[in-house]
Amino acid sequence: MALLKWNKERVIPGIVLLLCTPLSWGARLSEGGNTSQCANIPHMDHPHVRLSNGDVEALVFLPDAQHGYYRSSRFDWSGVVGCAEYKGHTFWGEWFSHYDPYLNDSITGPVEEFRSSDGGLGYASAVPGGFFVKIGVGVLRRETDAAYEFGHRYPLVDGGHWIVKAKKRSVVFTQQLQSATGVSYEYTKVLKLDRHGAILTLDHKLKNLGIKSLVTDVYDHDFFMLDGQPTGPNMQVSFPFKPQPDIPLEPAATVEGNKIMYNQELAPRQTVAAYLTGYSASPTDYAIRVEDTKKQFGVEQTGDSPIAKFYLWSIRSTISPEAYIHLDIAPGQTGTWTIHYRLFAATPNPSH
Repeated sequence: MALLKWNKERVIPGIVLLLCTPLSWGARLSEGGNTSQCANIPHMDHPHVRLSNGDVEALVFLPDAQHGYYRSSRFDWSGVVGCAEYKGHTFWGEWFSHYDPYLNDSITGPVEEFRSSDGGLGYASAVPGGFFVKIGVGVLRRETDAAYEFGHRYPLVDGGHWIVKAKKRSVVFTQQLQSATGVSYEYTKVLKLDRHGAILTLDHKLKNLGIKSLVTDVYDHDFFMLDGQPTGPNMQVSFPFKPQPDIPLEPAATVEGNKIMYNQELAPRQTVAAYLTGYSASPTDYAIRVEDTKKQFGVEQTGDSPIAKFYLWSIRSTISPEAYIHLDIAPGQTGTWTIHYRLFAATPNPSH
């Protein structure tokens, strides 16, 4: 275990960590008598911090080009929650069977992806061997004439400069990137727990330091895993609006009013997925509830921006309601947005 003392600074190439909370490599939360469900999660041999407000315990992996939990090219490297526990229930974890830090989907929720119309900022105009940008990742190299593929790992040319400031209840991630593509920015994400209660908040600020507008969608993939239980009849997803799938969800799931109900336990490799419409242009429609109705616990996700696009993706191990918002930030301007996750549980988990 590597433990940093208060207000000390640790430098990893391209990353500065300023910590007022323990930074751990391979440390277990159970040390010192802690019996958290997050005490012994897989792959804790990567840089992470532990957050707590007395009600919620969370483990957050940190961006690190050499040792980080996630080092691929699809998702924002900041705000990767490896585990969160409330009243003995857990909400995120490893939903995949094979872990590799360089696989694009080897990541846990509620992680975000910036997805422009061409996949990455400048991808369409880049020639093979040329550069494009994924916010939260850095400058990447286009390899062929093929269209952008989110499942492909693109070589990282420049990950910019990360500054991470961690305290007992929060982590502030800042990525500063200057590129020759005309895309440059300062991106800050604050992941924090409320002083009391069970709300985890993501505050974002994206300042355009380049000569091109930052025009992109961004969404939280979520990867919800409620106590690691399989997606099935006990699970439901609710909205303030009546969701209208672009393809039928039957027989595995159905729409009932403002809810999507799962009719059967999904088998391995079975998917329930569709683009959804029915939402308005009001931010009040950005309100998603994923619940285990048998155990009476779950999570409510709300945002302060209108939904631009919505995709529901669910498999046996995870439910991902992906609400996209749209950003169009002119040079010199700053965009901001906030997402809240309220964890709820009627009773403590009896199995804990």
